Amino acid sequence: MANSCFVQTNGLRLHYLDYGNENAPVLVCIHGLTGNAHNFDAVAPHLARSYHVLSLDVRGRGDSDWGPPETYSYTQYASDLAGVLDTLGVGSASLLGTSMGGIISMIYAAGHPHRVERLALNDIGPELDPAGIERIVQYVSTAPLEFRDLDEVADYYVGTYPIMAGIPRPSLLEFCRSTAKQIDSGRWVWKMDPAVRRPPPAGASTRLPDLWGAYCKVEAPVLVIRGSESDLLSPATVERMRAVHDKTRVVEVPGVGHAPFLTEPEALAGLKEFFGC
Repeated sequence: MANSCFVQTNGLRLHYLDYGNENAPVLVCIHGLTGNAHNFDAVAPHLARSYHVLSLDVRGRGDSDWGPPETYSYTQYASDLAGVLDTLGVGSASLLGTSMGGIISMIYAAGHPHRVERLALNDIGPELDPAGIERIVQYVSTAPLEFRDLDEVADYYVGTYPIMAGIPRPSLLEFCRSTAKQIDSGRWVWKMDPAVRRPPPAGASTRLPDLWGAYCKVEAPVLVIRGSESDLLSPATVERMRAVHDKTRVVEVPGVGHAPFLTEPEALAGLKEFFGC
C-alpha cells in the first residue's frame, strides 16, 4: 500500500503516492490529462522492487491543490516536477509518463538532461495525431460534471472506454473512487478542477511546445510503449523518434488503443527489462 504524501512547491500543495523502497533510485510516474497518481497503482509494485517509486498528482488533479486556470500548461507542470524533486532532495530520477505525463517528462528531461536517468513514454511522442487530439478534446469537454452515484461513474467509464468493460466490477468501482469524490449533496464529482476540462478561450494558443526540439535534447535512454490501435501516437512518429534518438526502444501492445494500462504482458515485460526490475 502506498503512502499518501504532500509537498509544497510553486505556491501549491501537491500530492504524491510513495510506494516505498526509499534507499533505491527514484522513479517518478506522471499521469495523463484527466488521470491521477493512482493510475500507476497496479504497475508500481513491480517497479518498486528496484526503485523508490513516486506517483505525482499534477496540479488541479487528484489530491493536489488547484491552481489558477492560466497555470494549467505543460511548462508549468514541468516546473512543478522540478520543484517537487528539488524539495524532496532528489538529484536525479527516472521518469514514466502516460500521455500528458509523457509530454511533461520530455520537457523536464530536455531542460534537465543530466538529472534524468531513464525515460519511459506511454503512448506519447513529440508529435500527436490530430484524430487523437480531436477525440480527447471531445470527451474531455463533454464529460458530465456530476454523477448520481459511484455506479454511474463506472458506467460512464465503460461507455467511454469499452476496454474497461473487462475489468471486474469491484476493481472498476475502486478505480472510480480514485477519480471521483462524493460531495455534501451525496452526488459524485471528478477529483479535478473543472477548469481543466474547459476549452481554452477564443484566440488562446493551443499549440504544444517544440516537442521534437525537446526530444532531441534528451540524453537518457528512452522506452516508448505504444498501443497498436493508438490514434494519438502514429507508427511514423515512433520511427522518427528512433531516428533522432539512437537510445530509443519501442514496445507495441497489441489490440490496445490510447493508452495502455501498463499491466499488459508486453508493456509490463518491456518496463521491467528497461528499468531492470
